[in-house]
Amino acid sequence: MKLVGDLKSLMKEYRLTGLRAWMMFAVCAVCSLYFLYTAYYGPFPSLIQRTFLLLFCACMVFLSKPCLKNAKMAIVVDLVFVALTLAGFGYTFFERDHLQMFVGMPNTYDYIFGIICVVCVVEATRRKVGTALPVLAGIFILYGAFGKYLPGILRHAGMNGKAFLTALYMSEEGIFGQPSMAAANFVMAFVLFGAFLSVSGAGDAFTNIAISLFGRMRGGPAKAAVVSSALMGMLSGSAVANVVTTGSFTIPLMKDTGYKPASSGAIEAVASTGGQIMPPVMGAAAFIMADTLGVAYWEIVKISFIPAFLFYLALYFMVDFEAAKTRIKGIASAGFPGMKKMFFSSGYVLLPILCLVYFLGVARISAQKAAFFTIILIIFLSFIKRDTHITPFKFLKALVSGAIGGMEVGIVCGCAGIVISIILRSGLGMQLTSLLIDISGGSLIVLMILTMLTSIVLGMGLPTSACYIIVAILIAPAMVKMGVPPMAAHLFAFYYGCLSTITPPVALAAYAGAGLAGASPMETGWMAVRFGLCGFIVPFMFVYGPQLILIGSIPEISLAIITACIGTYFLAISLMGYQFTAVPVTLRIVYFVCALCMIMPGWVTDLPGLLGGLILSVINFGLAKKQKPDTAA
Repeated sequence: MKLVGDLKSLMKEYRLTGLRAWMMFAVCAVCSLYFLYTAYYGPFPSLIQRTFLLLFCACMVFLSKPCLKNAKMAIVVDLVFVALTLAGFGYTFFERDHLQMFVGMPNTYDYIFGIICVVCVVEATRRKVGTALPVLAGIFILYGAFGKYLPGILRHAGMNGKAFLTALYMSEEGIFGQPSMAAANFVMAFVLFGAFLSVSGAGDAFTNIAISLFGRMRGGPAKAAVVSSALMGMLSGSAVANVVTTGSFTIPLMKDTGYKPASSGAIEAVASTGGQIMPPVMGAAAFIMADTLGVAYWEIVKISFIPAFLFYLALYFMVDFEAAKTRIKGIASAGFPGMKKMFFSSGYVLLPILCLVYFLGVARISAQKAAFFTIILIIFLSFIKRDTHITPFKFLKALVSGAIGGMEVGIVCGCAGIVISIILRSGLGMQLTSLLIDISGGSLIVLMILTMLTSIVLGMGLPTSACYIIVAILIAPAMVKMGVPPMAAHLFAFYYGCLSTITPPVALAAYAGAGLAGASPMETGWMAVRFGLCGFIVPFMFVYGPQLILIGSIPEISLAIITACIGTYFLAISLMGYQFTAVPVTLRIVYFVCALCMIMPGWVTDLPGLLGGLILSVINFGLAKKQKPDTAA
């Protein structure tokens, strides 16, 4: 009976009660158990795997997001949508052999149930993430139908009913396309991994480790937020989840030591956003990227380590200089355990990171099986301490929260597949690639800026995964044509899709941080952009210096890392206006130029940038000596 009561309380957290709550719990549990099963034993044939993904995700959306405020009317309409979802995808499952054998030759039932499936996916997407992606899908459907009447490069041969149904439903395109495959085969397993990690209390342990390491330093709570979010981000690719997990502890500490509420929320938001780009578990779009490029997920993990490190190093410098400027001290030693004691009591929570890297990079087992084995490890490790035991209730909670966490990714991937299918079948992708190259005038830097702006603007209205998918199809090929390595081009698009979570007017991570800090959401969003400015430069660094994504010899890669770290330091000084003391505007501009010089690989630019920065540092140190010593340091 206690378990039943606990489950009722759990569903109330998601604002679900009564019949709706129990149906939702049943769907979530079956969904998670299904994907745990396929993580270990391997996925079912592709159409089956993708069908179950969309069936589970659509049903969960209709049960958790009522269509009307009137509860009695809403449950009727929502159950109708659930029934339509079961009918549409049930038909797909039972008639899969027919659908695959007669691709392009649909019968009446194929039309009926295909339309039902597409409508259910689009409606579920609208309820879950808003109207932007469904409207975009609708625009591309109209383009597929009427594009033959458009002028110039937008014209295509046109698509009839059979072509539409084949593109959107009958083939392994459309709602069953590449994004859905990546979500079904990889993303769901890793979302469950993050859910089990969360219920084991690892988030608190990461925060405590970071506090013990950095809490007593200048601006200690902010530095702890950066480090704890990086640790949590290594195992959870969700920016908003990271804010809620680590920010509930670090944000009050930052406020207590002197950071303004908006600054506290912003620092945590930027640090948590980095979790989407921090290996070994990145945001959902990283798995889609691996599938798009046709490489193992470990290859994406490898190339992402150094850029992610630079992102967090830049943020660390930024918060340190902010603390120095505003004379913010660290946390008093009393009440916090020492570093040695903390590592002995909680250091074991780092084992899942090491094991996941081993499974992916050394043992080279499949990504989903690596996630499964690491989940088993997390369950065993939870029994080291009494208060972290994964009890039957916590196990069920992980199943529910994991399924709900994967719900958005799954349904978004299905809807984004509609856009991709129309782009590919109409030939629009190739046309736009040529157009973008023409618009940029053959200049890589102009094309990169266009890509950055497009990713950020799309990311304001779309989830990161959908944003990456569209930019990867439309713009990344143009960068590749200009000589950018495919890995760098796709990682570039992925980064800016992630950074949209701190870019107003729609900055979800910043808004979550603002809620915890009690600050204005918009002020926190712009403050997050300020603290994250260095992070906006990092993608340019690895495009111009592909050594940062491990392309090149070991000496070249080592030199690129060293110069990039120094360049990041100079950039942070320029943006924050502080080093040993306040930096005058003229010197900040010179620091900025020195930092840009070190972005380009090679001694021709690195040496002037390094010498210029060192000379400025000596000048600034001399200015600081003439002033009153900074007691806050």
